[in-house]
Amino acid sequence: MSHQSQSHFFNDVLNNNNNNNNNNNNIINNANIENPYIAVNNKITPENVTSTNLNQIEKAVKVANSQNLDLALIGNCSFGALIDKKSCIKWCCIPRFDADPIFCSLVRKSNDSGFYDVIVENFAFSEQSYIKNTAVLSTKLYNNNGGGVEIIDFAPRFNMFSRPYRPSMIVRIIKPLGNCRIKVRLRPTFGYGWGAPEKTRGTNHVRYILPSMVMRLTTNAPISYIVDEVLFEVDETLYFVFMADESLRESLHDMTNTYLDKTIEYWHEYTKSLAIPLEWQSQVLRACITVKLCQFEESGAIIASITTSIPEEPSKEGYDLRFCWIRDTSYIVHTFNKLGNTKMMEDFLTYISNIVSGSLERGGFLQPVYGISLETKLYEKSMYRLAGYRGLGPVKIGTRDYKTIQNDVYGQLILASVQMFFDQRLNKPGDIHLFHKLEGLGMQAYTNYNKPDCGPLGNGSIEDGKIYTFSSYMCWIGCDRLAKIAKSLKVPLRQHFWQESANKIKEEILERCFNKELNSFTSIWDGDSVDPYLLLMAESGFIGIKDPKFIGTVELLEKTHRKGKYITQSMDSNSASTTFTLNYISCLAKMDRAEEARELFENILNDCTPLGLISQDVNLETKEIWGNFPKTTSMVGIINAALCLSKPWDAEI
Repeated sequence: MSHQSQSHFFNDVLNNNNNNNNNNNNIINNANIENPYIAVNNKITPENVTSTNLNQIEKAVKVANSQNLDLALIGNCSFGALIDKKSCIKWCCIPRFDADPIFCSLVRKSNDSGFYDVIVENFAFSEQSYIKNTAVLSTKLYNNNGGGVEIIDFAPRFNMFSRPYRPSMIVRIIKPLGNCRIKVRLRPTFGYGWGAPEKTRGTNHVRYILPSMVMRLTTNAPISYIVDEVLFEVDETLYFVFMADESLRESLHDMTNTYLDKTIEYWHEYTKSLAIPLEWQSQVLRACITVKLCQFEESGAIIASITTSIPEEPSKEGYDLRFCWIRDTSYIVHTFNKLGNTKMMEDFLTYISNIVSGSLERGGFLQPVYGISLETKLYEKSMYRLAGYRGLGPVKIGTRDYKTIQNDVYGQLILASVQMFFDQRLNKPGDIHLFHKLEGLGMQAYTNYNKPDCGPLGNGSIEDGKIYTFSSYMCWIGCDRLAKIAKSLKVPLRQHFWQESANKIKEEILERCFNKELNSFTSIWDGDSVDPYLLLMAESGFIGIKDPKFIGTVELLEKTHRKGKYITQSMDSNSASTTFTLNYISCLAKMDRAEEARELFENILNDCTPLGLISQDVNLETKEIWGNFPKTTSMVGIINAALCLSKPWDAEI
């Protein structure tokens, strides 16, 4: 590394990290430089770089660059685990998505703990894939002599005694593929990376004693080899069951193979129930499985992402997305309705119905985000003991978004709930009692459609006095859909009331939110700029997709927010939003610009990992994905875009 490149490196990093020095100086040891960002926070700059620590700095750069989001997801709708191409589990929260991560090396500064991996002696290369149409992962690790092992990873998920069975369990099967020596390293943590558990050992198991639970690894491999992390030859199939501290009730071999077969069968049944498009079938199926893995089945909630605090770009702070944002609800429900997935949709609608019922205690007030068990207090804390993804910490738990005022949530929740009144496949259809509960939300929508809020991103404040168009037309949706529900329930007086309310809101939006000089809707009332949330106006039915007002809005958005083949969240961003880009593609498909839309869609599919997953953002310069991973709405966006663009089945059959 030349002195000039060192200068550029450190100057760039310092610009992004000076604000964090005070928080991190007490945590990081200068003598242990394992990440360039951490090194900068310890005041290592071009001026004090010496030949002694130059090798450490070059090593630090290599470590930082090796951390990426080329990860696979396994899970069972209670928890999820992210696994890299060498079969290292780098992130996993057990027993549920929002728990303390038992594996957290994805956001640690060092590689000394917080992971579960298999090291192959003289490693050469790896191959990784899912067993077709499942969440069961196969990773093959080869040495430079042609030998190796195949590692099967999965979290059991199937039905037992007519009930869902989803234990806090990770199963790992290691099969020999020729002569090979391996080392198995299982190093869980607790307290968000604070400490390592005490270990005790039995004849065929190791117990890991954590403050909140005890985990047990049961295996047919020699326990001493596992505890001492020594290399040993693999000459038979090895089974590893990492689970809550319980004794197995059957042989390890029989249990793991039975659980594997039943889990594969479950995912095959799930995918066979989906009405997928003719084209992009593998991508859509992987997206459907991924979204399902992000559902907390116990309550029906669907989280925004598996991870926390992976920033959308290096200069931004990261956030905890292991919760359910109301804004995502209607988009998810309507997309999975198109796929014919009633069970998952109905579970999610049950969660939504519980939020509606809970809002009555607060006068119909909704917050933008809820916990997976309907928690309302999601206090945000910074865990400085974790350096963060590539050192871009701190890692956060909880979200301050729960305290923000976002008036779009009333329309979002009503729009998501409409399905319950019209879909006769559902076991729990909407009735007059649910309608009256939704009317409480409708009154909030009507009261607040012309009031300032914190904006769709939640980064504004009521004191700014801005009335956001997105919030206003979502309030219109709430009133409009209540009128439709009242009609279906044959309640004419309420139908008339809500239709009149919707008409009044729409009239004012058309007057105050459409800029005739720009020939475009604007982000705020009486404004002169646009944002990507305006793309949803046609999808919601507020305006026709081919209406000149909407076409003018899309054209202005293209001038300000389109960069190459992407849509950015803000005009000055160097990072493209995958969700907004996919929404834009779906709009183009409906605006008779299908060929252009197909080109953009193929481009963003290439940005997915080799296994078909994608996160929040794509860096426009490096094409690297950033942000919490995987991003649920982006995976839903892939499904929706494919449904919009695909040829019909009868075109080929």
